[in-house]
Amino acid sequence: MIEYIKGKITALTPTYVIIETGGLGYFVNISLSSYSRLDSMPECSLLIHEVIREDTHLLFGFSSEAERNIFRLLISVSGVGANTARMMLSSVEAVGIETAIMKSDVNMLKGIKGIGAKTAQRIIVDLKDKVGKSAEAGEIFDQEGNTIREEAFTALVMLGFPKSSVNKTIDKLMREERNLTVEQLIKKALKIL
Repeated sequence: MIEYIKGKITALTPTYVIIETGGLGYFVNISLSSYSRLDSMPECSLLIHEVIREDTHLLFGFSSEAERNIFRLLISVSGVGANTARMMLSSVEAVGIETAIMKSDVNMLKGIKGIGAKTAQRIIVDLKDKVGKSAEAGEIFDQEGNTIREEAFTALVMLGFPKSSVNKTIDKLMREERNLTVEQLIKKALKIL
């Protein structure tokens, strides 16, 4: 698996970028928000998600971990493919999609080209528990808090703890103390889990 690609931008359009590194040029599909961040940069580093099928090998690039995480969640929903997820991220920032899912905002998701009412409802039902909503408080953490939360969540799940337990524990800790670093959050969560 390719985690990221760093190199010189040789071509950039609103839908893809070609990054040259190590004598190879990688064709990487990107969202419009990643395009706007890369515009006028001579070099870049993009996080990568690979789609490997019998007939194709595609690379999707993201300028932030939050964007890649929401992309991966979206493509886990039945009926939402990689291109649809990219279209969603081109229309709305990752945090906006996350907020719409947490608030069950079907109309906002339906407003994105290619997303109908049934798909919007399926996205909300399938992902509501996965995007970091606290069931008790129903509050949305600020963007910096979300990054810290996502990193701690990923680390704890990789250590083998169940996602639902990790979600509840992290949300509880972040409500009690908002200014925790990733390391502090993980250490405190490990004591509870």
